[in-house]
Amino acid sequence: MTTITARERAAAQAYLRLLESTQAVLTDPRLAPYAGAMLTHPMAEADEALRAAGLSGNEAHLLHLVSSLRASPTADRGRPR
Repeated sequence: MTTITARERAAAQAYLRLLESTQAVLTDPRLAPYAGAMLTHPMAEADEALRAAGLSGNEAHLLHLVSSLRASPTADRGRPR
């Protein structure tokens, strides 16, 4: 079992929100042309959360945290129940 700090959890959750937002925008042909503008906030949020958790440039650890959140029986899509 992996112990995740609050900052690491926040970073992994922000990353998941960015992924979900990106998928939503890019799969809707009406929204795709506005992807840059629509994803500015989620990208900035994820970038700041990664920096705060010391995960900038450490993709392997970030993906491990994301996997842990996704596999957790107490989390749904990266968010606590």
